[in-house]
Parts: sequence; C-alpha cells; structure tokens
Amino acid sequence: MTAGRMALVALAVFVVDRASKWFVVERLGLAERLAIDVWPGVFGLRMAWNRGVNFGVLASDAEAMRWALIVLALAISGCVAVWALRRRDAWFVTGAGALIGGALGNAWDRAEYGAVADFLNVTCCGIVNPYAFNVADVAIFAGAAGLAFAPDRKRAEAPR
Repeated sequence: MTAGRMALVALAVFVVDRASKWFVVERLGLAERLAIDVWPGVFGLRMAWNRGVNFGVLASDAEAMRWALIVLALAISGCVAVWALRRRDAWFVTGAGALIGGALGNAWDRAEYGAVADFLNVTCCGIVNPYAFNVADVAIFAGAAGLAFAPDRKRAEAPR
C-alpha cells in the first residue's frame, strides 16, 4: 500500500497544481493581466515566471538549463520515491508523494512554458512580499518537511 499511497498523493498534488495553474494563468488571464488583488494588503495573484530554482536561483534563459532542471526534478523524484519505498513508513511515503507531485508539476511547467508559473502572493502588515509561489511549491515544502520530521521507527525501537 505504500507505493499506492505515494502515487495517489503525488497524483493529487499534480492535478491540483495543474488545475490551479490552468485556471489562474489561462482562464483568469493572469499572464496578460499580471496582477489580481484578491484580498488587498493580504493576498493576491502576481504573475512571475521562474526560470531558475527556488526564488529564481540559477535563473537562465538558456534552453539547456531549462531541460537540465527538468531532468534534475525527475532524478530527484525517482531517488525520493526509492528512499520512501525503502522506509515503508506511511508518514514518510505521504511526504514523498507530496514532494514528487510538486516537482512533477513544476517540471511540467518548464516543459510547457519554459519556466515555472508562480502566482500566489501573500503579504502582511504593510510589508510588500516581492515573491510569488504556486501549489507545487507548497507541496514540495510540505513534503520535504514530512520527510525531515517523519519519525524514524528503527531508531525509536533500537535498544539503548
């Protein structure tokens, strides 16, 4: 069941990410409008095309970098899947599925658009946040946290 759980979580994240990007970028036309205030001063949609990794690090217009980042996302997803299946822990496998689904969602963007579509923008307390993110980014972060903080049952059960 662990492989099935991981695949189901990855698929759910991928579908929600793709649907949100289609709705916001294509249906609402954010790519042309560039900004939509949903809750002024708190939450808005801000179009940002990320050609790099987190916060645009390693950003490049080079076609080779685009495909290198797609291959890297696929390789990391494969390694995380193998790692999670070896652990065979429900919490760990769920985190892996979230991370993989998010990585595949962003890789799809790179293949389709040439960059990752980021559009969620949260600000607070009069401080303007210049960064945008997407559902895949949230899933990658949550999945990585799940992997990092999953209880290690072998260590917990080891005699002292």
